[in-house]
Amino acid sequence: MNSLRIAIGCDHRGFELKQTIMPFIQELGYSCHDFGCYDTKPVDYPDIAREVAKAVASGDFDQGILICSTGIGMSIAANKITGIRAALCYDTFTAQRARQHNDANILCLRGENVKTSLILEIVKTYLSADFGTDRHIRRINKIEALEADLSAS
Repeated sequence: MNSLRIAIGCDHRGFELKQTIMPFIQELGYSCHDFGCYDTKPVDYPDIAREVAKAVASGDFDQGILICSTGIGMSIAANKITGIRAALCYDTFTAQRARQHNDANILCLRGENVKTSLILEIVKTYLSADFGTDRHIRRINKIEALEADLSAS
């Protein structure tokens, strides 16, 4: 059993896809916790993004997955939390690079008009990729310095 702990959340437009992704994550050997939403009643995506991002930033979870209609709103909202590097990925290449080059800790996905098989491959690729070293660490340190500059303002 892999020790990765995954926080997952969605808005109402990502609910159906989340219901497919959660058992897939468990089949891959990871644990996951559902931060909502829990049905298709409209909710505000920033509320869900905040909960998942805070859970990942605190270290309670290793990675997060957020889903909304386009994935854009979730990525914008999650990236407002210090320590979060949320990446909107639309294929396996961007999923792999998000982890390898950017040390992304939240995968954001589009929940509408997508092929489920592609989304599951994106999730698998993202969760199995490792962060690189050397020049990538230097760049992540620069991103963290930007966060520190903003919080000091």
